[in-house]
Amino acid sequence: MKRIRFLAGLLPVLALLIFASCEKDGKFDDNPELNLSFSADTVFFDTVFTTVGSSTRVFMIYNPSDSKINISSVKLARGSSSPFRMNIDGIAATEIRDLEIAGKDSLFVFVKVTIDPNQADAPLIQNDSIVFTTNGNIQDVKLVAWGQDAYFYRNGIIGSDYVFTPEKPHVIYGYLIVDSLYTLSVEAGARVHLHSGAILMVYRDATIKVNGTRENPVIFEGDRLEDYYRDIPGQWGRIWLYAGSINNEFNYAIIRNGEVGIHADTTGNSPNPTLRISNSLIYNMSKTGILGQGTTIEAANCVIGNCGARSLALTLGGRYDFRHCTIGNFWNKSFRRETALVLNNYYIDFTGAVQLRPLEQAYFGNCAIYGEKNEEITFDQHSSGGVFNYRFENCLLKTEANIEDAEKFPGSLKNQNPWFRDPYQALYQPDTLVSSLINKGNAGVLNGAFINLQEDIDGRLRTADTAPDIGAYEFSEENRKK
Repeated sequence: MKRIRFLAGLLPVLALLIFASCEKDGKFDDNPELNLSFSADTVFFDTVFTTVGSSTRVFMIYNPSDSKINISSVKLARGSSSPFRMNIDGIAATEIRDLEIAGKDSLFVFVKVTIDPNQADAPLIQNDSIVFTTNGNIQDVKLVAWGQDAYFYRNGIIGSDYVFTPEKPHVIYGYLIVDSLYTLSVEAGARVHLHSGAILMVYRDATIKVNGTRENPVIFEGDRLEDYYRDIPGQWGRIWLYAGSINNEFNYAIIRNGEVGIHADTTGNSPNPTLRISNSLIYNMSKTGILGQGTTIEAANCVIGNCGARSLALTLGGRYDFRHCTIGNFWNKSFRRETALVLNNYYIDFTGAVQLRPLEQAYFGNCAIYGEKNEEITFDQHSSGGVFNYRFENCLLKTEANIEDAEKFPGSLKNQNPWFRDPYQALYQPDTLVSSLINKGNAGVLNGAFINLQEDIDGRLRTADTAPDIGAYEFSEENRKK
């Protein structure tokens, strides 16, 4: 009985405590001097192509009060005319009213931007702000986006000779095909941006001519230009030189952040190589830098590096000539199973039968083929034989193979440190005078190339000292780490 009386006496006290707690939880802080806190006072968007939505930016609103607050209004200052869009707590609108935040709590604000075309070549800036009104107190977070008008191509076919000019970027969705008998010319300074999975295809008897310069290279990359995407591989598909395409040339091109940089397919009827590429950089591809399949490629003064599978894959036979190229792989974004360079002379057809394809020539002169694996060269000759001709002349090789054969490896070096400047960032310049690349090339390799190899990819004279350096770069004090 006493216990029942005790509990009965305690009930009013518990009810009072619960009521007081509910009263405290239900009370808003209405102090007119209260200021919200934000994780950023300005939200920036890097260059965004007109009509293309940006990636999402996020910032946070903090309630500094112990009590909950009511934000009476959150709105875009430009209202419905704003190029920006916001979403708060799952609500997407140009204005949101009576937004509650518990004491010492926070909310996420998500912002995107889409900029309308302005038919101008120069980039434009769009500004707005998100305005917060709390207890009559007004605060804002500024929004700033750089926009760029562009030429857009979606699942298109080029049915005449066509030119990519440098005035505006060229953005490809899906595919863009250069049809038979026509040439796509890409002028110095042009920027070509490919959307996720997009392919630039050069069809049978069609041609692409990429005419960059040292000062104004042609750039192929994804269409997301925000800082976050700067070094993310696999953002677009490939440049596909389809079987039978002819006389394709790339000079001073930068190709980065896709799946396959250049896919050169089976040789056509032209007496010239399917691909000639010079003074170019291909790097940060999720699969392969250059994939050659039974084709003919000549390359000089090129860097092909840091790819998720192979930097350079020369498969299904063919004819290849690489001079003063750096073929490196210091991929650090996932586990890499394959080697930097692959040579192959066969394939297995759909019936399971082996089809031999002659590797008539795979010549490498004054090239560096290096990476972080113990073995960076795969000699994939079929066990039944077949033509498999290769030669590495005055090259630096990372390999466990025996390179004492003077016919196949004349003047070549094995596993000596090249002392690259920063190979994980695809900076393959020799960084110190003790680099094994310096003065170890053969001047005779400079002769017979399709371009003048007296200068390296940066325009430095190769024969200024005793002998050319191995790879795409001559040593220079300017290229040493700062």
